[in-house]
Amino acid sequence: MKTSDSKYSKCIYFTSNALARKIEKLAIESWKRVNLSPSHGYLLMLLLEEPGMQPGNIAAQMQLTPSTITRLIEKLEAKKLVVRTADGKITNVYPSPRAKEMLPELKACVGDFYNSYSKLLGAEESNKLVQSMNRISDKLTD
Repeated sequence: MKTSDSKYSKCIYFTSNALARKIEKLAIESWKRVNLSPSHGYLLMLLLEEPGMQPGNIAAQMQLTPSTITRLIEKLEAKKLVVRTADGKITNVYPSPRAKEMLPELKACVGDFYNSYSKLLGAEESNKLVQSMNRISDKLTD
């Protein structure tokens, strides 16, 4: 059944979650080649761009809770892709050399993901949708 045919199609909660689930499926497929979830992949790319970030800053950038970031980091540590260092109460997270080698593949995953949804929606509509979602999300304060 199409989302627009559902009896809840006029509800932003239902519709946004239906969209999120469909986008998640596309993203998971795009990240399979590196054996990471999309969240792990984006976190790793963030650390490759800004080594030594603190978990709180990562949480803000990724729009996730600190506890979720901690779980993501723990899994990446187990895969030997990140290293945490502590300086008193401050924790910094760094990509491992193995993670650095993965950067071209990580970027390819992002490209594959963009191509998969752009192919379905069209590049222009995809870009407009992302801009609109950002604008709306910014209006809905936490």
